[in-house]
Amino acid sequence: MPRPRPPSVPVTGRPRHGLARVLSKLGVCSRSQAEQAVREGRVTVDGRCIRDPERPTDAERERLALDGRPVAAAERVYIALNKPRGVVVSAADERGRDTVYGLLEAAGLPWLGPVGRLDRASEGLLLLSNDTGWAAGLTEPRHHVDKTYHVQVDCRPDEALLAKLRAGVVDAGERLAAVVVSVLREGEKNAWLEVVLDEGRNRHIRRLLAAHDIGVLRLIRVAIGPLALGELPKGQWRHLTADEVQALRRG
Repeated sequence: MPRPRPPSVPVTGRPRHGLARVLSKLGVCSRSQAEQAVREGRVTVDGRCIRDPERPTDAERERLALDGRPVAAAERVYIALNKPRGVVVSAADERGRDTVYGLLEAAGLPWLGPVGRLDRASEGLLLLSNDTGWAAGLTEPRHHVDKTYHVQVDCRPDEALLAKLRAGVVDAGERLAAVVVSVLREGEKNAWLEVVLDEGRNRHIRRLLAAHDIGVLRLIRVAIGPLALGELPKGQWRHLTADEVQALRRG
């Protein structure tokens, strides 16, 4: 005789996902935040406290609550932010440094997660959204979404050096290369380069340039796919238009 299903697992014909993933897909928090909340006993399903983040869940048939408040799908929000240099892309920083969320405090926005990263010393275009599926499509390596940067370097690279940057290097077991590296303008002792990546490893450009003894003076992301930073002031943000959201959609 087949063993009966536990009563905590709903029987439906639709595919079900783990509780933490469901909460994240609803746009109320990140996957890691959801896992922590579940383990801390802050999440209930049909009135019962669930502490297993992987518990199969059907958000359409079950009542979910976080900290006693019913959970429903949040309105999808997509924003572009011009990240200033020196600001951390994190919800909180253990060293007390300023974060991008400090720039959004007064906006009354729902939870938003960064779509990719910019390190503290870098600046420019950063996307944030509570649509985790849309965000995952943009960051999925197989989709090869181009990201364009303007980089000020401490030398005037010749064509041979530019060719080496395009060819790439292996650093710490990772292959680092650029789709495009070209000179935008030159000064007496430095130059501005345009660098295009179709993938983004941790500190990708800085590590690629450092492998050729090139120092970075400034690094600004100016576009993600077809979306340009444009004239958005530093430290300011704006909602994406429906056409921009669709143009960035992958998968």
